[in-house]
Amino acid sequence: MSDGKRACALDELPDVGAIQVIIDGDAYAIVRDEEGGIHALEDRCTHAEVALSEGEVEDCSIECWLHGSRFDLKTGAPLELPAVTPVRVYPVSVEGGEVFVDLTRDVGGERASAAAKEG
Repeated sequence: MSDGKRACALDELPDVGAIQVIIDGDAYAIVRDEEGGIHALEDRCTHAEVALSEGEVEDCSIECWLHGSRFDLKTGAPLELPAVTPVRVYPVSVEGGEVFVDLTRDVGGERASAAAKEG
């Protein structure tokens, strides 16, 4: 059994795209990318405070529908202005057709630091 919180059933996700889920009163975007990867991030653009789950998913990123900020699904890093602050990204596991999210760790910052060290 997963240590994370249940977010949704895998079949609730679009083939490519995002849905909003509420866990413990907070909104999260659960996203399936073009390669079938599943991601979880805070469902709030750090620039405009609108739901990222309503944005378009492309190339392992999600675009805020309001002003066009784009965020990396693995690191949460902003890829396009006007956002300059990353969003939180959480570990995901899929078990028995259910998506679980570990809300105790923001892996976005960890992945960004590792990428910077490799680069």
